[in-house]
Amino acid sequence: MADTESLENLCHDEQLLVSRSVADLQREFHGTFDDETIEHVVVDSFQRLAARARATTFLAVLSERFARERLTALAHVDGAEPGRPGVLFLCVHNAGRSQMAAGWLRTLAGDRVAVYTGGSEPSSALNPIAIEAMAEVDIDITDEFPKPWTDEVVRAVDVVITMGCGDACPYIPGKRYVDWDLDDPEGQSLDVVRRVRDAIRTEVEGLMAELGVSQRG
Repeated sequence: MADTESLENLCHDEQLLVSRSVADLQREFHGTFDDETIEHVVVDSFQRLAARARATTFLAVLSERFARERLTALAHVDGAEPGRPGVLFLCVHNAGRSQMAAGWLRTLAGDRVAVYTGGSEPSSALNPIAIEAMAEVDIDITDEFPKPWTDEVVRAVDVVITMGCGDACPYIPGKRYVDWDLDDPEGQSLDVVRRVRDAIRTEVEGLMAELGVSQRG
């Protein structure tokens, strides 16, 4: 990674926000990655989210979660994690369709599938209508947040599901890509988003069957 992705290149206030996450993840991933790699991933994750954040209240917490997800994916790529199917859901804003799909897959499959999401142009917040539609089926996605796709996550998964990001979606030769033709919930009514939600469930159930993953009891 570039030299700009280190703590010393952040301003003082940003260093205060990020330094604890760096230390925590260095302890968590000790023996898997060196301290410099972990620092670079945390700082890069912080910078990517900060570029689109409306407020910094939860930025440190979210960037630590984002960095942990990336490090876990990188460990999987490097063979340090036990194998299980991995799925990445990609849409433009990572605020509606991809988050709804992830909510369905996590609910139906549990921890038998590693689930990731990303966007080509991430929004600053989740679509509130998507949140409401998912809550109607008892799936809470309020803890999620829009984030960009990253190379290590794309490389870690078995299937990349694209939903409307077109040529902006990352392409890695040999990786399996599947495009789901679904309406974008942005600016739509609750009734329309409900139909999108239900269509996504059908697609997710079909994906699980292809992966040989049964629904959890």
